[in-house]
Amino acid sequence: MGTTTNATSTNTTIILVHGGWADGSSWGKVITTLKNAGHRVIAVQLPLHNSADDIATVKRAIELAGGPVLLVGHSYGGFVITNAGSNNPNVTGLVYVAAFAPDEGQSLGTFVTPDKLPPGILIADSAGLTYINPDMFHDAFAQDVNTTEADIMAIAQKPFNQSIFGEPSGPPAWKQLKTWYQVSDSDHMIPPDTQRMFAQRMNATTISIDTSHASYVAHPDEIAQLILDAAGGGAITGAAGTTPAPTS
Repeated sequence: MGTTTNATSTNTTIILVHGGWADGSSWGKVITTLKNAGHRVIAVQLPLHNSADDIATVKRAIELAGGPVLLVGHSYGGFVITNAGSNNPNVTGLVYVAAFAPDEGQSLGTFVTPDKLPPGILIADSAGLTYINPDMFHDAFAQDVNTTEADIMAIAQKPFNQSIFGEPSGPPAWKQLKTWYQVSDSDHMIPPDTQRMFAQRMNATTISIDTSHASYVAHPDEIAQLILDAAGGGAITGAAGTTPAPTS
């Protein structure tokens, strides 16, 4: 049962998992489309203090859903769904949105470390929780999002504990489930080549968009369509050129 990949659209609950320096409300434009397609949607709020608590948060959401669930993760949210979905019979598939997809024993720091980010981008408080410098947020995280919206994202960002960069992943759910991946070709946070490696390693159904790290904010229709495809739903009215094709 753990390898079931699809269910009818109205039977599948979609759980959206944000990454670092974001929160559940950042999925707003995608949520509206998914709800209009008939899905129950849960956008979790991760504490972002350690990966164990974040994974437990998503596992509780899966339990609350009480039926087939599609997990969707952005950025660090990919790490979380990789672990939360492992050996869970209710999880039917995984969608990665410019996201980390580690193998067992790998951490975020295997692929990206704070010292590889632009100098001055992270501001840490006394507890080691980091914020993206608001003056750099737009250009680093969301360069194709309008300035007003990016400023709101910067002000509302949830701090991310830098210790999470070194925390290893457990057995990955992507070895058990069907996967989908969206590559951001102009990402300044996770190198696009690293994203393509994740997608190819998982043999994920993949789309590429010339967009920032905040692809789900800048291109909500394309991201929603990818999620609906993964959930077995139909096309968004008026959306074009968004049907994903399997990687070779």
